[in-house]
Amino acid sequence: MAVRSLKLTAIDYRALADFRYQIRRFLHFSEKAARDAGIQPQQHQLLLALKGTDPAAEPTIGHIAARLHLRHHSVVELADRLSELGFIRKRRATNDRRRVLLEITARGDALLRKLSIIHRAELKSLRAALIKSLDELIHEK
Repeated sequence: MAVRSLKLTAIDYRALADFRYQIRRFLHFSEKAARDAGIQPQQHQLLLALKGTDPAAEPTIGHIAARLHLRHHSVVELADRLSELGFIRKRRATNDRRRVLLEITARGDALLRKLSIIHRAELKSLRAALIKSLDELIHEK
């Protein structure tokens, strides 16, 4: 679809603004929940990306960096800090010692479970507003 061919109305702009507001509302909640749990939001995101990694994929620094849209060295720093806190373990791949694999510890799993439960509850409370906002945004003309 050509960008110039789509005519946007004031309603379209309001719908887009509201949708972005709803997303930011959830992200603000998420960031606060992570900090209240004693970790930084990006550390929470790393734990979630690690736990949510497809079993067919290796949980390498590179894989997590791609999932989080972060640079390799940024994920190394996040992983180092989470490892120091006892939330993840780092180990070298047996077939290529240059590659670092990450795994969540029982402590990290417990923290992520707690955060995930409250995130799901928050999403349930925002569900109607998110769906309404998305429906208004993508309505067919």
